[in-house]
Amino acid sequence: MSTFGPRNVSDSITTMTEYVLPTHANALGNVFGGQILAWIDLCAAICAQRHAGRLAVTAEFDDVSFEAPIQVGQVVLLRARVTAAFRTSVEILVDVEGEDAPSGKRWRCAHAFVTFVAMQEVDGTLKPAPVPSLVCETEEDRALAAEANDRRTQRLARRKRRDAQRSLG
Repeated sequence: MSTFGPRNVSDSITTMTEYVLPTHANALGNVFGGQILAWIDLCAAICAQRHAGRLAVTAEFDDVSFEAPIQVGQVVLLRARVTAAFRTSVEILVDVEGEDAPSGKRWRCAHAFVTFVAMQEVDGTLKPAPVPSLVCETEEDRALAAEANDRRTQRLARRKRRDAQRSLG
């Protein structure tokens, strides 16, 4: 059990704002998908570490969806929240919006679920560490937690199948 008490979803909500520069974009002026993934990973990492109260590392990306482009000169808004806490891992939902700053117009651009594992040093080696439980404050929190449990079951089943295939050679 973690030495930290339960944490509310609202305790670790993380937001980031990025301005899209030409170095972030392809020849069409759209942000590279890989750049959006990097921003998602950073935002999710901060959220995971706030919840865990310790270092957390990316374990898996799930259900990544790119829905609309973001252009050079526009703004990227990211919002991360914990959807579930397990023994040593947390699942984070990151929603990404684009914004035309002069007009204030916003649109949904992407989302992803990212799993992080909390880490602690033991005898000079990083090992998985317990995370605080999650207090779901709203019906939406509870629905996301239930969906997260389903995704976790699917992730573990995929991992078991991969491990079985690898052992067959």
